[in-house]
Amino acid sequence: MANKKHTNTVGAVTELVTPIVEKMGLSLWDVRFEKEGAMRYLRIFIDKPDGVTIDDCESVTRAIDKPLDELDPIEENYCLEVSSPGVERELVKDEHFEEFLGAPVKVKLIRPDADGEREYNGALVSNQKDCVTIALENGERKEIRKKDTVYIKLDDFNI
Repeated sequence: MANKKHTNTVGAVTELVTPIVEKMGLSLWDVRFEKEGAMRYLRIFIDKPDGVTIDDCESVTRAIDKPLDELDPIEENYCLEVSSPGVERELVKDEHFEEFLGAPVKVKLIRPDADGEREYNGALVSNQKDCVTIALENGERKEIRKKDTVYIKLDDFNI
């Protein structure tokens, strides 16, 4: 059964996996437990400065398989996926936003904003707890609340 101090699967898995991944010279980018159709997926995203290889993903999968089974944080059947966050990685944690200040990003909003727009491209210029500011191509700065976004991703076409 999952550690009682965690109220969710992601927290329990993150606590379990982080030291294992770090011992392997990698960093844990994100953990997600998602449902797609009838199937559930536990997705572990790993990273390292010179890029993640398929061998890294396989090694992490092997290293976390037994500890995950022992922790047993998920009662139902699921598929484990270990991968890189990719070139157009989604920025989700404060450290992600801080690391990529100045980088080009794509922002998709849940619903159109007051300007009638749902998507913005620009350079990430600041990160606060609840919002980010991006500099648009026309020089305007746009403040966007994180809770209003579908995602904030690196824009690999403009890096």
